[in-house]
Amino acid sequence: MTTTPFSLPPSPVWFITGCSSGIGRSLAHLISTVHPTHRLVATARNLSSLSYLPQSENILPLPLDVSSNISITAAITTTLSHFGSIDILINNAGYLLFGDTESSLTPAGNALAHEQLETNFWGPASLTLHALKQMRKNNSNGGVILNVTSMGGRLTAPGGAYYHASKFALEGFTDALSKEIRPEWNVKLGIIEPGGVKTAFVAGVRRLEDCEGYESADMPRRVLEGFMEDEEKQQLWSQPGKLAEEIVRVVLEVEEKGLAMRTVLGPDAWGLLRTVLGRQMEELEQGKERAVRVGKEGQLEEMVKAGFI
Repeated sequence: MTTTPFSLPPSPVWFITGCSSGIGRSLAHLISTVHPTHRLVATARNLSSLSYLPQSENILPLPLDVSSNISITAAITTTLSHFGSIDILINNAGYLLFGDTESSLTPAGNALAHEQLETNFWGPASLTLHALKQMRKNNSNGGVILNVTSMGGRLTAPGGAYYHASKFALEGFTDALSKEIRPEWNVKLGIIEPGGVKTAFVAGVRRLEDCEGYESADMPRRVLEGFMEDEEKQQLWSQPGKLAEEIVRVVLEVEEKGLAMRTVLGPDAWGLLRTVLGRQMEELEQGKERAVRVGKEGQLEEMVKAGFI
């Protein structure tokens, strides 16, 4: 089948989650001011947090709880009824659950762990599928879906086990789903991996209870917590407005340059990921002999043919 070249419509519809603060707010502000002919669906759990947006027929503020399938379906239905399509989805909403992971063995801790996955993984996954369904049926015009994870979608730090699990899951979901999509649908999926960003992210951290045995000040989680709460260190983090500009640039350049599966934003993210991936490659090479001796000739080639890469 012949594939129609990808192009965004002149007034594309942006659907952005987590617009109450941080990157999401910066994205919504940028679209509404620099690209006023574009149409914007700005969502947040509390509608009052979107009062900064100008009044415009091209802007639709909507309440959205990404952990609720009912709320997700309502927001998608309202958007399609109002604007007729979703051309760009940016899944940005999320938060960090931080603390001693062992404390999630308690009923309260276990509930917090499940809530983390509901918000950071299941919600974005559901929104991705809703958008994909609409985009692939949109006369081959397709669309762009960007899932904002974190450098924490490919590296880890102490105290954030469930946060990292949610981000690793969303990255794997996005990558695998991209391989299910036929080229002629013109649906482009990608991942945005920010590093540290100077937002209200730290203030919005939810906490697991302290766990017996982890009280010492030199425990890795407590050392990292001190860094995260150091306002002087936070001044070194990237500005959300700069990230928003790059994310918009990524979207608007898809027609000309295509879309990378992963876009890293921030010198900290780039440097840390380079180090982590380098170590992983070293481990992979060191384990080659062990890996090869348990398999059969031709095993790799058949896996490649089956679509594993």
